[in-house]
Amino acid sequence: MKKINKIKIKLNGKFIKIQDKTTLLSFIKKLKVPISKVAIELNETIVNKKLLIRTKIKKNDKIEIVHFIGGG
Repeated sequence: MKKINKIKIKLNGKFIKIQDKTTLLSFIKKLKVPISKVAIELNETIVNKKLLIRTKIKKNDKIEIVHFIGGG
């Protein structure tokens, strides 16, 4: 039986545990967040959406997901 390693990260100011070696893309999809309507910040740097599939989340990473809101 395979043991699933969990890591602790900070998501929008709250600590959570996720599976180790998770990509940002799979994490965002699991949260059911519409990628086209958000900006994703990893450790205080905006991540290019083309790099989400290759960006692995590491222990103690800080992720902020900012939703775009229309208005005027």
